[in-house]
Amino acid sequence: MTHPSLHARTTPDKIAYQMAGSGEAITYRDLDRRSNQGAQLFRSLGLKTGDHIAFLMENCLAFMEICWAAQRAGLYYTAISRYLTSEEIAYIVKDCGARVVITSPACLAAIAPLAGNGADAPTFFVTGAPQGPFRSWDAALATQPATPIADEAAGIDMLYSSGTTGRPKGVLRAMTEPSILVPNAFLKYLCADIYGMSAESIYLSPAPLYHAAPLRYNMMVGVLGGTAIIMEHFDAENFLQLVDKHRINVTQLVPTMFVRMLKLPDEVRARYDVSSLRMAIHAAAPCPVEVKARMIAWWGPIIAEYYAGSEGNGVTVSNSQDWLSHRGTVGRAVVGKLKILDDDDEEVPTGEIGTVYFADGPQFAYHNDPDKTQRAYNRRGWSTLGDVGYVDAEGFLYLTDRKAYMIISGGVNIYPQETEDVLITHPAVADVAVFGVPNEEMGEEVKAVVQPHHMAQAGDALATELIAFCRRHLSPIKCPRSIDFEAELPRTPTGKLVKRHLRDRYWAAARTTPVQA
Repeated sequence: MTHPSLHARTTPDKIAYQMAGSGEAITYRDLDRRSNQGAQLFRSLGLKTGDHIAFLMENCLAFMEICWAAQRAGLYYTAISRYLTSEEIAYIVKDCGARVVITSPACLAAIAPLAGNGADAPTFFVTGAPQGPFRSWDAALATQPATPIADEAAGIDMLYSSGTTGRPKGVLRAMTEPSILVPNAFLKYLCADIYGMSAESIYLSPAPLYHAAPLRYNMMVGVLGGTAIIMEHFDAENFLQLVDKHRINVTQLVPTMFVRMLKLPDEVRARYDVSSLRMAIHAAAPCPVEVKARMIAWWGPIIAEYYAGSEGNGVTVSNSQDWLSHRGTVGRAVVGKLKILDDDDEEVPTGEIGTVYFADGPQFAYHNDPDKTQRAYNRRGWSTLGDVGYVDAEGFLYLTDRKAYMIISGGVNIYPQETEDVLITHPAVADVAVFGVPNEEMGEEVKAVVQPHHMAQAGDALATELIAFCRRHLSPIKCPRSIDFEAELPRTPTGKLVKRHLRDRYWAAARTTPVQA
């Protein structure tokens, strides 16, 4: 198979990655050199195969250089969301056991409180000039040889997926292939064999790189020898401009991006030529049927959807033709075998709803959480992400619900328990329920219903105070956009919160309201 190091010899001057806004780019020759220096630096710091690093930075070329350096050094690499709080970042850095932590000047403030002098503290770097306890990543790289390390081994990402208990958990996948020249078989199959990506691909990456799909798709561009144009941040019109300017032929989006582009005035959308697109892939959140139908009508039958998780335990895929004849499907299984089970762990008949499992798929574990790992598997070794749905007679999967009230806003997974755990600590809160409510642009937004200690306190002033309180402890995307008040929340005699009784009030009206775009 291929690898950036091979492309450095065959097409050294070809651009591997280019930033959409600044135009800054790195060729395969320079990517090979920088990733070799990074691997050498990791070894000089004592890191060996199987060790961990973490990094926190905005979309930039250094992000991809670090990933490839870790990949060549046999390391687990954890990309952290730049929108998390210092408390959340500290938890991930400690939990993953990072020996080295790298950031950028733009993200330094969020991670600066972590830098300590303890014996077990990671080594901290910042791109550019050194700042306090943060050494200069660029200066350290410059001291290293640009030749491969003697013991190259294939590293792999370990990304964090929040759990319903509140704390995020790292998805740990085994390093099964020692050679850096052998790509992840699952990703190669999905990107090259199904989506047709190749050395001719000009890939537009509009999302934050710390998410699983953008990171892994950009890595596959390097494997295949294509060129990736990486947006610093998503803007609907700018996305169309870039497709036109660079003759983009493949991209990966989330439904929120579709909605924002469809909301552009007709004359703006007509201004840009998107005929170069051959494949537009989407996932991460449910796509409203009307939105997807309008995108296919606009771009043609080039839109493909997949259902999967960071866990990589199985994948379903639906192309436009499949979807048009099975509206609402997320496709048929291409990795693993679909199994729909009832609450007694028995398979249900075709067309009946149950929990979605994958049999014979890749194995995974949640880092430092054997209980959660065990709950993801049944007695036959089949694994689930906790989603609910059904399979039709032709093997197409339809999702009817998601992990216990998980909120998906703009393609980002948000778990209400973490937000509830913060709000319940406020002195005025007696009980709280957090869940997703409809949002035309983002799909869902975070809603909190609070039972105050005294109903006389309920009102706009308390709602504003609680939202501000939440934002002091969590990233804004996890905090409620609005708060309503109830004298008593619905709980069973055993104390279990019946959140559906609250959530259904907000979704009932939305079911009969057409999507506006």
